[in-house]
Amino acid sequence: MNSSEEKISAVIITYNEIGYIEKCIQSIDFADEIIVVDSFSTDGTYEYLLNLENVKVIQHPFDNFTLQKSFALKQAANDWVLFLDADEVVPENLKNEIIETLNSTPEHAAYWFYRKFMFQNKSLRFSGWQTDKNYRLFRKSKVKFSEEKLVHETLDVDGSSGILSEKLIHYCYKNFREYKDKIISYGRLKAKESFFKEKKFNYAYMILKPSWKFLHRYIFRLGILDGKKGIIICYLDSLGVLERYRELKRLETKNQLAYYLAITE
Repeated sequence: MNSSEEKISAVIITYNEIGYIEKCIQSIDFADEIIVVDSFSTDGTYEYLLNLENVKVIQHPFDNFTLQKSFALKQAANDWVLFLDADEVVPENLKNEIIETLNSTPEHAAYWFYRKFMFQNKSLRFSGWQTDKNYRLFRKSKVKFSEEKLVHETLDVDGSSGILSEKLIHYCYKNFREYKDKIISYGRLKAKESFFKEKKFNYAYMILKPSWKFLHRYIFRLGILDGKKGIIICYLDSLGVLERYRELKRLETKNQLAYYLAITE
């Protein structure tokens, strides 16, 4: 348990994270409670969590990241919440900084964490991820997940924000297939966001934006210095952009067909 005067709820959402959730749970043993919301994993993640005495695990169907995280946040008993992804690990220095921050009468309602990205077990130093940061520590009473985002969800914060100096470790890339599937899934969710906002499909964007994504990440964001890792990550990230436009086109075509059938009945 933590030595902070403020109690902390650690909250995680999972789906098929066996092999990574173990390290995540071990790194947050200082939390006063650990809550995991699992979207019906099939790889043993749920069964593993059930056997942990210090973890409360709840199964809840997944619709999108914002709804899932909003549901998970409601389960926290404490106002201060440490919200992690299942493939993230809190190193000792960051743990100490979290506790020290909460012990010193925190002036902010939420705190950004910079992340150190891991390509399998090797550090990914560039490729556009070197300045990535996310809200990970915040007051439950002062935030809500933005309803406009289905993926890469963001927090609406009622109050000021701070940044912790120590980095969170993120095991973003386990293997090619898993990362590719994740990126394609993200692209499709981004397409739904665009569709709901009535943004129109554009062939020029479908050609130009994936190419720019790769060029920007690989050249201007120094992915070239990550060697083979940089090529793989930049390629797959650009593939996610391509999938976003492919899916947007499919959604528009499906909607137009449904409209045509409705008016011809």
